[in-house]
Amino acid sequence: MSAVLKEPVSYPAPQPPKGAHVIRSDEEALAVARELAADFATGAAERDRERRLPVAELDRFSQSGLWGITVPREYGGAFVSNVTLAEVIKTISEADPSLGQVPQNHLYMVEALRLDGSEWQKQTFFQLVLQGYRFGNAFSEIGTKDVNDVRTRIVPAPGGGWLLSGRKFYSSGALLAHWVPVIAKDPQDRTVIVFVERHAPGLTVVNDWSSFGQRTTASGTTILDQVHVPDEHVLVHQLAFERPTPMGPVAQIIQAAVDVGIASAALKDLLAFVRQQARPWIDANVAHGFEDPLTLHAVGDLVIRQHANEALLQRAGTFLDRATAEPTEQTVAEASIAVAESKALSAETVIAITNKLFELGGTRSTLESFNFDRHWRNGRTHTLHDPARWKYFHVGNFFLNGVNPPRHPWL
Repeated sequence: MSAVLKEPVSYPAPQPPKGAHVIRSDEEALAVARELAADFATGAAERDRERRLPVAELDRFSQSGLWGITVPREYGGAFVSNVTLAEVIKTISEADPSLGQVPQNHLYMVEALRLDGSEWQKQTFFQLVLQGYRFGNAFSEIGTKDVNDVRTRIVPAPGGGWLLSGRKFYSSGALLAHWVPVIAKDPQDRTVIVFVERHAPGLTVVNDWSSFGQRTTASGTTILDQVHVPDEHVLVHQLAFERPTPMGPVAQIIQAAVDVGIASAALKDLLAFVRQQARPWIDANVAHGFEDPLTLHAVGDLVIRQHANEALLQRAGTFLDRATAEPTEQTVAEASIAVAESKALSAETVIAITNKLFELGGTRSTLESFNFDRHWRNGRTHTLHDPARWKYFHVGNFFLNGVNPPRHPWL
């Protein structure tokens, strides 16, 4: 039976966590991710088919300590490398890409706090992260002229603090978050992040996400109606892009890692299905589908692409680690370009592999019982986050003309 989106309803805020494990090293982070992924893969296809939100899985994910691995060491976190961060997200996304995507904006917030948070904000919010609290997001808006057209505003509140009003969409993670960071404009027209508690009066998150892919991210609507927030919950976010920082490439490498994970899962299903189920074409004159020479050529091509995909993701993490350790115009530009290369290839590779799964698997591979179409749906949906065609432009401009890419969350 095909999944049908239920009537949109608002959800209550999740209960405060009871305390999370604190991961202490890169090696521990990778080990925990592999353990969780093995469990998350079980039932992922059914959750997708039924649009069933991974509530228990998300709780286990954040309680594992993986949502706190980028908290700086001086605040109690492991501050793992970006190579490790990308591998963690890729590992989880291979098991369930919706679960892999949900912490993307949470991790973005941790980096924003690291770069520009006040000492109070760092002390307060980093401790919440290490305790297992989740940040969602309320960033994007529908009906605006471009990504920089932000109509959500904060205005001074009588008696102090701010009143926040607006309407957001693509609010991945907000439905089941403890805090909802909101992108808004202040009276000086500066881009700010406003940290709003999920149960705050005037905040409503609606489960109206109807996309054919990434179905269980619950990336629906957030409504903000005169939400009161104190001064200390506002962070001026545009500062992160007025100087060289790794803010943009940190956001993008997580997106690339999700796509690499989807591609990996699809390739594994392709190999297993072709080996066990696919029939050879009559003109091949072979007994089994896995002996078909044209199939072997296609599989070889996909395996090479995926290995390059994984290598570029790791390479991007290395460049990003350099920029994090020493953020300069040059190191940040190099990191942005390296991540753009990974993002461009991962977008193409995930679509190529998920298409070929059906071409090589044959008609039987389209049966709903296998739910292989989720790989294509998830990859196609997630790769639309930002256009790969502009990655090529900036990479070309950098190497041919020596022009550094712009600094923003999409590079």
